[in-house]
Amino acid sequence: MTKSLMILIAGPYASGTDGDPALMRANLDRLESAAWPLFAAGHIPMIGEWVALPVLSSAGATGPNDPLAAQVMYPTAERLLQRCDAVLRLPGASRGADQDVAIARERGLPVYTALADVPGVVLDAAPVG
Repeated sequence: MTKSLMILIAGPYASGTDGDPALMRANLDRLESAAWPLFAAGHIPMIGEWVALPVLSSAGATGPNDPLAAQVMYPTAERLLQRCDAVLRLPGASRGADQDVAIARERGLPVYTALADVPGVVLDAAPVG
């Protein structure tokens, strides 16, 4: 068994969407598609939006396009990186994901650029049931 790591999945969320909620949802779906392989390998997948979006909602923001988002989205990922053991950087242009990678490297955390590079990940692992 590989040592369990909390891995921040970083990639485009709002980038390239012009604020279109459907495109942002599609980007989040793509980020989330990496969650199962990481979990199946014994790791804890984490996505900044899983934390930031409920924080925004509880603050009364209308969503990720609300002005309050600037005070929540990037700072959430930065705080998560104080607890995460590694970053999985998915492809695509994203200032936030690039910032996550820079912070991870500053802290000496591993940065993986493909699921196959993460210890223990089996790409054809299917959920049991």
